[in-house]
Amino acid sequence: MLAVATGALVANLYYAQPLTAVIGPAVGTTPELAGAVVSITQIGYGVGLFFLVSLADLVENRRLVLVMLAIAAMALVGTAVSSSAGSFFAAAFVIGLCSTGAQVLVPFAARLAPEARRGRIVGNVMAGLLTGIMLARPTALFLSASFGWRSVFFGSAVLMVLIGLALARMMPPYAPPSGMHYGQVLASMVGLFRRTPAVRRRAAYQALMFTAFNMFWTAAPLLLADRFGMGQRGIALFALAGAAGAFAAPIAGRLADRGRVRSATAGAMAVLGVAFAATAWAAEATTVVPLILLTLCIDAAVQTNQVVGQRIIFSVPAATRGRVNGIYMTIMFAGGALGSILGTVTYERGGWNATATVGALIGLMMLTLFATEPRGPVPPD
Repeated sequence: MLAVATGALVANLYYAQPLTAVIGPAVGTTPELAGAVVSITQIGYGVGLFFLVSLADLVENRRLVLVMLAIAAMALVGTAVSSSAGSFFAAAFVIGLCSTGAQVLVPFAARLAPEARRGRIVGNVMAGLLTGIMLARPTALFLSASFGWRSVFFGSAVLMVLIGLALARMMPPYAPPSGMHYGQVLASMVGLFRRTPAVRRRAAYQALMFTAFNMFWTAAPLLLADRFGMGQRGIALFALAGAAGAFAAPIAGRLADRGRVRSATAGAMAVLGVAFAATAWAAEATTVVPLILLTLCIDAAVQTNQVVGQRIIFSVPAATRGRVNGIYMTIMFAGGALGSILGTVTYERGGWNATATVGALIGLMMLTLFATEPRGPVPPD
């Protein structure tokens, strides 16, 4: 149930991504700002990662999650009935803010699990989260094609209510031990960021990766419609094919376990840059197959860097892992919000060639930054 809940919550961040072309005109945004439909939600998620997830160390967890689910459901209804950009963006921000309940549930699952099965159980929950990310785009496209884009948000609101009812019955209460007050928790996150150079570096890598990832998936539906004449169902099938890139995650985990962190990181960065550059050629091909293959490469690169990065940041002491994860995810989703805007801006200004060029430059930027990383094991603190 926790796996389903985390997947459904995180999916809220991605429903609008392939629908910017239809949502933007409906709520009155300009074509260049259509990417803000997605980025506002992700900005809200980033704010929530820093300011709300830390509440899990202070207040009873079940109550916190249920309140976040209830507010998310109301905000989803708000987006579904919005007729202006202001109301849509306000509701989208709240959706992102409260969808951070997923990051409360992951450590909660770790607390429930016996020591001998903790890794397996947390892995199952994370698999649910990853499935939610990968299925959100095709689900949104299929629903939108059949019932209109507003049905996507109405449907998710119903799902939030059903999950809330299930968790209210199944989720045991957990009151964290008293200790720091809220201000001290927030202040300690700033101190952790300053004291952990490995976390800062891995967060920077993944923020750039997520910028490229969101830029691609914001602009790709526009390309598929304009160049290949695809409707929403065709774009949904394309997104479903791209989800296969998630299979890179377990391979990346094994590489990290074997100490191949540097080679996996450099390989992921190089693959992303080269694949993005090659999409300029694929966009001119007579078939969509080359673009699908390059999409798999881009998704696999992002997943590989994510898994390797989390392997490193979770080597901090157990008492600080939640806050360190909050820092890492906040920076990562800030990059994602930027990518959503870049996707529409680059495509509207210079077509897919501009999008592909910026993506390739991001890959080069990451490799340049990675070249400054000290050799040998770098302790996280």
